[in-house]
Amino acid sequence: MDLIKFALLAVILAAALVLGVTWFRHRRAVPEARAPRPAEAAVGFVTEFFDTLGIGSFAPTTAAFKLLRMVPDELIPGTLNVGHAAGVVLQSLIFITAVAVSPALLVAMVLAATVGAWFGAGVVSRLSRHAIQLGMGLALLVAGAVFAAKNLGILADGGEALALDGWKFVVATVAALVLGALMTVGIGMYAPTMIVVALLGLHPLAAFPIMMGACALLQCVAGLRFISNARFATGPALGLTLGGVPAVLLAAFVVKQLPLTTLRWLVVGVVTYAALAMLRSFARGEVSQRPAA
Repeated sequence: MDLIKFALLAVILAAALVLGVTWFRHRRAVPEARAPRPAEAAVGFVTEFFDTLGIGSFAPTTAAFKLLRMVPDELIPGTLNVGHAAGVVLQSLIFITAVAVSPALLVAMVLAATVGAWFGAGVVSRLSRHAIQLGMGLALLVAGAVFAAKNLGILADGGEALALDGWKFVVATVAALVLGALMTVGIGMYAPTMIVVALLGLHPLAAFPIMMGACALLQCVAGLRFISNARFATGPALGLTLGGVPAVLLAAFVVKQLPLTTLRWLVVGVVTYAALAMLRSFARGEVSQRPAA
């Protein structure tokens, strides 16, 4: 394995370790400091399974949390970043070692996304519930539109390149910075990253180590900010982790590939409904919504 990729994986694992230790130390100082429920682990399993196949986990998880009233709206961004971190770290270990892509592009986009997430998490962790409802409602609508466009063939499928240079390298890096910041409000990075690299001529498979490596590191970094500001729910986040890790292994080594078009249409319907529910909460000015017992 390339030395640069090895060093990147070492950084990701170190960040994951710091996140885990920090989470353990603050486990009783945050809202919903309880054991995970089976339904939360089930959400983690399903969303992380399809995440590994390239669907993404943030939009479906947000939809589940909103529709099933599992997590208060203002805690959803932090719960997503903290709870899904372990699963995507595992994905990064699998795909960075298995898929060929330019190490320079990989590292540049991963680090740019992480910087974006650090600043984004600092902003999101201080936003009001009202602002988060608006932001996540719009984010879900964007996610639904992206999935629909992909199914309708509007978006590019990509080229054959495994590296970018010149202005394309710069554009990809800046895009990663922006997408890393948007991750912290609930806009998943997988679909947008695949769109960006496809439009720039990169092979679709090359997007996997980039988006998984970026999400792994940025979610660990963003998660630290959400934990320090007590803006996530421990029980649901732990449920996502416990359900997500075995799902990644199953998807990566057993199932490997599924016909995803029908699944994307299902996701479009679910996230659109959840987006409207989130925006309705914003319009009504709801100030409290506790998870169902």
